[in-house]
Amino acid sequence: MCRSIKTLRPPVQPEEATEEEIRAAALQYVRKVSGFRTPAAHNREVFERAVEAVASATAELLEGLEVRGAAGRRAAG
Repeated sequence: MCRSIKTLRPPVQPEEATEEEIRAAALQYVRKVSGFRTPAAHNREVFERAVEAVASATAELLEGLEVRGAAGRRAAG
């Protein structure tokens, strides 16, 4: 997978991921899958929709994950 996409969940990342971090990860994913760093004008809309969909799914995933022991580790750190 794309090495520039970082893990956004605790305890790897001590604080909640920001919207900017989630969108950056989504953008990297869509770039990797599509093979385009920047889409041509005729592909821009579908590219942006894909980034938004991946960002939304990522935010939903992060909100729903239960990471056992993460709260205790954060409090101790």
